[in-house]
Amino acid sequence: MKVVDAIARILKIEGTEFLSAYPTTAVIEAAAKADIRPVLCRQERVGVGIADGYARVKNGKTLAVFCMQYGPGAENAFPGVATAYSDSTPMLLLPLGHPRDRAQVFPLFSSARTYASVTKSVETITVGSQVVDVMRRAISLMRMGRPGPAMVEIPADILNEDVPETLIDAYRPVKVTSAGANVRDVETAARVLRDARRPVIHAGQGVLYAEASDDLLELADLLQAPVMTTMEAKSAFPEDHPLALGTGGPAVTGHTLQYLREADVVFGIGCSFTRHGMAASIPAGKTLIHATNDERDLNKNYAAEYPLLGDARQPSAFRKERTRGCALGRPA
Repeated sequence: MKVVDAIARILKIEGTEFLSAYPTTAVIEAAAKADIRPVLCRQERVGVGIADGYARVKNGKTLAVFCMQYGPGAENAFPGVATAYSDSTPMLLLPLGHPRDRAQVFPLFSSARTYASVTKSVETITVGSQVVDVMRRAISLMRMGRPGPAMVEIPADILNEDVPETLIDAYRPVKVTSAGANVRDVETAARVLRDARRPVIHAGQGVLYAEASDDLLELADLLQAPVMTTMEAKSAFPEDHPLALGTGGPAVTGHTLQYLREADVVFGIGCSFTRHGMAASIPAGKTLIHATNDERDLNKNYAAEYPLLGDARQPSAFRKERTRGCALGRPA
């Protein structure tokens, strides 16, 4: 089996439904042979956008892939990949690389060097027999913890190297796992949230990737706490719900601003609490509970009195704690 066919087989084993692509690259034909539908774009940034949108709609559960040629193809994809990295979109990028005997020669473009700042992982297949390990590492890293794009650069002269079929036959889909915050920290934060007089929930896209929208809805109903979402988290909470404050971006509604100003506790779940022009600011003087799966988010722009490092399914633990304390009622 050739390297290019091995890559296509691995994509199929991982459940890939279609391949966003820009010619020319032999990965397109190999994917079609493996019964993966190629979808061709007219410009590389658009192709990245197709995979990006698909990953978001599927909450990262189905592999989103974009492949392109080396040189101009890899160069033109950069803005789209940078956006995906900023927005933590899990997607796999498969650029061709220049042949290995000239890949380091100026001015040939190197995806491995250039994309390191806008991907969770970038690795070049240097030996055909490495294809299984390299692909597995990339798919694992793009999905674990905070998601994001991962890249595997495929030198053009390695595509037709032979790979033992037994290696591919032994490949199994990457199993994703997630971490949970310290149980005592969760219980403490839950009591703070339960006893809050005017809590507000600030939900990020981590709720979508954790598929925790039902938990969030149940928690909001139990607490009778209004919920605002980040721009990336639209649809994480039903916007026709009486407790919905809508999306907090550069502009917010009057009632969103009022609830934020009057809140005593703000519970951030699956969000980064990054201070920038496209996010609603958190007023000073609030008690902050911050649940995120990325330690870099904690205490970044806002001090978190109750930091929780773990998956956004944390609301289920909060729900149980709230249920136990329901009879106590909300402080007057």
